[in-house]
Amino acid sequence: MIPFNKPYITSKEFDYIRQTVSLGKLSANGTFTLRCEQVMQDRCHTERCFLTTSCSSALEMAAMVCDIRLGDEVIVPSYTFVSTAMAFVRSGAVIRFIDSLPHHPNMNAQQVEELITPRTRAIVPVHYNGVSCNMEALGALAQKYGLYIIEDAAHCTLNPISPYAGISCFSFHETKNIHCGEGGAMTINDPTLLEKAEKVWLKGTNRKAFEQGKVSNYEWVSEGASFAPSEINAAFLYAQLESLEDIQQRRAHLWNLYRTLLSPLAEDGCFLFPAHQGSSHIMYITCRSKRERDALATRLFSKGVTAVSHYQGLHRSPYGSRFHDGSLLPHAEMFTDCLLRLPLFYELTEEQVKYITACLGSFYLQMSIK
Repeated sequence: MIPFNKPYITSKEFDYIRQTVSLGKLSANGTFTLRCEQVMQDRCHTERCFLTTSCSSALEMAAMVCDIRLGDEVIVPSYTFVSTAMAFVRSGAVIRFIDSLPHHPNMNAQQVEELITPRTRAIVPVHYNGVSCNMEALGALAQKYGLYIIEDAAHCTLNPISPYAGISCFSFHETKNIHCGEGGAMTINDPTLLEKAEKVWLKGTNRKAFEQGKVSNYEWVSEGASFAPSEINAAFLYAQLESLEDIQQRRAHLWNLYRTLLSPLAEDGCFLFPAHQGSSHIMYITCRSKRERDALATRLFSKGVTAVSHYQGLHRSPYGSRFHDGSLLPHAEMFTDCLLRLPLFYELTEEQVKYITACLGSFYLQMSIK
């Protein structure tokens, strides 16, 4: 059976975990945490990076840093993972759902302004497969209305963050290009948010100022939580960061092989194919109907290939529907019903990619005969 995903291990992870154990520092904010954060700061060209236990916790931290409160409104794409919205719901915010683009799962930036009210505090773009949303348009709206932009960059792989985003949140879940099982990071691009972020990350204390001798007492001074991962997770992640270029090259090669082999089917109108490679995080197609998507997934499974759908539009979920104002979100619903993800991971072989695409070809050939 070809799995949908297989977490890649470089082999250095075990050496670095042994090193951190020998150093006797297993809790957060040790040697490997600092190393990971420095690499990310350099790659993202950002003021500061904070390692977190997940992208979900990074988003929750962002909500605290931006002081999102009860009754504030936050604009979020419907087609995304629940954490994108839940992080702000936990702060008491009201979620305003926005539709996807007609041919891509990213939010439709041209529709954002009509959702902005005096209570709007933030826009949360999700860069599906690492393909950037229209950040210039969102940045103009943020400046015009005095809003925060908090990027859900869970699919991105540590590229320089947009100058329009005050905060970016990353994921190192085992399904991502680089991972530590469960992990994430929050980067700060707006220097005015840095001091608040330091306090929130340090559980609401002024510990950093105390260690620097700037204050005489180590005290509780703000909201905060335990967001930082253990040094064991950081040691694992550091090995992945060292191999990032190799991992990216391999995934890009496999993504492009898929594109070459699937292009004839896409050109024949069998399905919609992604126009941009993005971060090579996801290889997906968009089928013509839910029935066709489900039948294709079943056929692939019968042939030993695990292909899976992705997000369910949050506006029509049992909990998310309470925030939905009833507006039509046809493209989010289309991707919910029709998008199918194909296996893509470092150790996937070219022969397996050829086999998977051949299975798709056989399916659509049979459909055309019918």
